[in-house]
Amino acid sequence: MFPQKNTRWLPPICAGALALWPELAPHASELLSQYGTLTPGWHRLILQQGRVTLTLIVGDVLETLPQLDASVDAWFLDGFAPSKNPEMWQPQLFAQLARLSAPEATFATFTSAGVVRRGLAAAGFAVHKVAGYGAKREMSCGKLVSAPPGSWQAPWFARPAQRPAERSAILVGGGIAGAATAHSLAKRGWQVTLLERLPALASAASGNPQGVLYAKLSAHFTPLTQLVLSGYAYTLRTLHNQLPQGEATWQQCGVLQLAHSAAEAKKQQELATCGLPADLLQALDADAASLQAGIELPCGGLFFPQGGWLNPPALIRQLTDHPNIQIRTSHNVVELDWDPITRNWTAYDSQQPLAIGAIVVMAGGAETTAFDSTSHLPIKRIRGQVTVTAATPASKHLQTVLCGEGYISQTRFNQHCTGATFKFNTDDLTVEPAEHRKTRICWPRWPPSCGKRWAPRHCPVFPVEPPSAAPVRTTCRSSGRWCDNRTSSTATCPSPKTRRSNSTPPRPGSKVCM
Repeated sequence: MFPQKNTRWLPPICAGALALWPELAPHASELLSQYGTLTPGWHRLILQQGRVTLTLIVGDVLETLPQLDASVDAWFLDGFAPSKNPEMWQPQLFAQLARLSAPEATFATFTSAGVVRRGLAAAGFAVHKVAGYGAKREMSCGKLVSAPPGSWQAPWFARPAQRPAERSAILVGGGIAGAATAHSLAKRGWQVTLLERLPALASAASGNPQGVLYAKLSAHFTPLTQLVLSGYAYTLRTLHNQLPQGEATWQQCGVLQLAHSAAEAKKQQELATCGLPADLLQALDADAASLQAGIELPCGGLFFPQGGWLNPPALIRQLTDHPNIQIRTSHNVVELDWDPITRNWTAYDSQQPLAIGAIVVMAGGAETTAFDSTSHLPIKRIRGQVTVTAATPASKHLQTVLCGEGYISQTRFNQHCTGATFKFNTDDLTVEPAEHRKTRICWPRWPPSCGKRWAPRHCPVFPVEPPSAAPVRTTCRSSGRWCDNRTSSTATCPSPKTRRSNSTPPRPGSKVCM
């Protein structure tokens, strides 16, 4: 079961409270536009064009604070009085507050109950009772005067020993991962050079004309499901803030995941009883699903009303349209050089240096393993192919994205996008008619009223890799050569004699993002 932490009532309550201060209206409206239904977990809201980041953690404070890694300057403790909420005011809470506090961090709370003041004092805070506000006669405040002893931390979670003197970054890869990372760094004031080997951004996997936007969930509320829900909500906020809806960009038309088999129907039944809010997920029978989709369907399924489809190239263009991002296409990075004296990276193509930066982020998908420093990463190349076919007068009635064994999109410029195939252990990017037939087979019960015309017009083929993010080991001279003619690509790494072992320690500022 999903934890029953329904936050649907928060936006109207917040709106009513913020209305008491009309001078805050511009800031309040921006907050409320992003503050929708929040599922349990972590949510990040970006405000004031990136100058303010609000991280909301929905859950039991005694369960979520131990997961937090932070250096907090000020605490405001508003968890109701201990007499009304005794489960929160526990020694474990006070210990976590001390662990997460920066030196001389301050706190304030409306309660002046003895159990709170004694608990904070035992955790290392100096506690003072002061006059309260309004009808509250007394409240408590103070600061940390005795920090707790440091505990062991896994080295892969350790912060960098020193910050880069220069806020400059090299991004290798012009797909959705590279664009999103470049945008995130740029709005924080970093100067970013984005290098792409192909003539344009979004020319490989991110060139898919219509990607489906919905959440693949587990009924057991696993850590992966929590991450998916947080990422889904963040993506929707980003799209609403960055990209106007339209045929060229994206449509929040909803996604209908059909119960196309007995096993799928069982999974969906488990999800439907998990307590997720209706504006995230709805279980529909065949009649309701047909009404929602605009066409007759043979079965019901799960409807994601906030989902839809996205044209990834449109989002990539928007994310990289920033004065702090310099884009250099048709440049294949074959060498990365780390200078320990200047503590900078230099990226080279086969003829010249391309960029210098304090950090380098590899976002080139499977191509990342072409370098010595990343050849050990367990990245798997998977071939994928989608089919774009002309819409019929009847199929234009489709109002949502349909997902079953495959997917078919709502029309975009009089075409449907269907797919996608997945083929392991191949570098061949040649368009295969057999894979077009496979995407057609995914819809054996496609309603006859929508027509049976199936003539592929445009057939993107792309490599697909699983998400990953990790530090990389780095030699001072690491190179990988590529030969790419748009239909095939091969990678060769340097001879094993020149390759350092996997025990090489990571260099500063080297990351992989996919």
